[in-house]
Amino acid sequence: MTRAWVRELAGWLSAAAVALVTAGAVASSARADLLFRDGDSLVVAMLARSVLSGESLDWAMSSVLFLPESAAFTALDAGTSVDANGLFAISAVVNLLAVYGAIRLVAGRARTGRSPVAWSVVALSVFGALAMTDVSASREALDLASLQLTTTYYSATVVGVIVTIGVVRRTIDRRTLTPWLSLTLGLVAFVSTLSNPLYAAWATIPLVIVLAIAARRPEVRSQTPVLIIVLLAGTALGFLSRIPLAAWITKTGVGYVQPAQWHESIDHYARLVGDRSQSPPGVIGLLIAAALLVVAVARTVRPRDPGSRLVAAMAWVAPVVVVVGAIALGTHAARYLQPVVFAPVLALVAAPHTLRISESARRATAAIAATLLLIVGGLSIPRLADAATRPDADLACVTDWVDAAGRTGAGQFWTVRLPALHLADASRLVQVDHQLNAYAWLVNRTDFLVGEVSFLVEDSQTVPWDLPEGVLPETIVDCGRYSILDFGSETLPLGPQRS
Repeated sequence: MTRAWVRELAGWLSAAAVALVTAGAVASSARADLLFRDGDSLVVAMLARSVLSGESLDWAMSSVLFLPESAAFTALDAGTSVDANGLFAISAVVNLLAVYGAIRLVAGRARTGRSPVAWSVVALSVFGALAMTDVSASREALDLASLQLTTTYYSATVVGVIVTIGVVRRTIDRRTLTPWLSLTLGLVAFVSTLSNPLYAAWATIPLVIVLAIAARRPEVRSQTPVLIIVLLAGTALGFLSRIPLAAWITKTGVGYVQPAQWHESIDHYARLVGDRSQSPPGVIGLLIAAALLVVAVARTVRPRDPGSRLVAAMAWVAPVVVVVGAIALGTHAARYLQPVVFAPVLALVAAPHTLRISESARRATAAIAATLLLIVGGLSIPRLADAATRPDADLACVTDWVDAAGRTGAGQFWTVRLPALHLADASRLVQVDHQLNAYAWLVNRTDFLVGEVSFLVEDSQTVPWDLPEGVLPETIVDCGRYSILDFGSETLPLGPQRS
């Protein structure tokens, strides 16, 4: 028992080291914009801040509600004294640790001839390597693994999908669906779907397909119908529970479905693959993903047991289903394809057999590897901290001016969200479109109650303003990449809300 406890602890410590190395590398690359500054990436932090401030909540969300992500970020924010960037850095590490925990669940129980802890660390390391090959600053690039380090791009959904596969695998290994496993499966499906409908495409549909095919085998025939029912019931309940939250959902998933554009979708995703293949890290990432898919197919064809077969099958079936589905629905968002990078990694823990070397050699190898990981992980802490605390004089110029002014201003989505997050009072910067209409998208709509503003913040991403004729700023404050158009005592009325 003690040895098992020590082994699991060593696994978590190693996973923490891998998470620190990965987060440090990503935060020091061009992907840092997605971690710390991207307009989309800030919604969870802004929502958490609203909750902790005690202000009235009337949020306009997309089809994704980010419920687990917001709960985790709020807990971190309430329990620590670091600033927003520090919380983003901590969240990146926590998100990767959550992936490790989910992978460890998929790997199955430790028993003679198996090393699930070691292989789980290996799987997380490969996923981390994929994340470190992501070098584009664009949110639309096919750099998918690093999205797991953000608070916004479906990190909880990724963990939920892996946990679902893990619970099903544990059930098949046990040859019975216990009440605890049944409750866990249904609860994960319910919460994940409630928060993000993509869970149904990433987990429910491919897993039902795999289970339905597996039901032909006598050793799992009695379990698969119950697993399918529980999974479908949890998913359906999650969809139904979104109905009372409709006031917060400004755009349903139906709005993203455009099947007539399937051919444009193929061209778009093919172009993203081509763009990624233009850099050596991108090529390495593509090769790793392809190799993992080959391993997944091979382990499906030559399985050791039903649980291993299921995990190996999901490692390639989920990416295929998601890619085909994304094209069939005419989507154009790379983030929808994340199973392409996280699902194939599970092939490494489908059958986590112990290497055929002596016990002493295994222990020595594990000790050396763990020690090296901990050393490198420790050395990555300053790197991650440096990325999180890097000064931004332009941003500080805006926030200092707005805090000192004590008035309310406005800006457009991609411009205003970062300064708003770093203000003492985020409601001092209202989100508008170029015609000063209240832009109700991933923001608390109570901000619009102010009704008027007296200055505008703009940068290179700002669409030229369409202001009333003759309205000109009294002064323009230069803040580097930002400019503040100060109208002084004159106020500009906000237009009606739109999303």
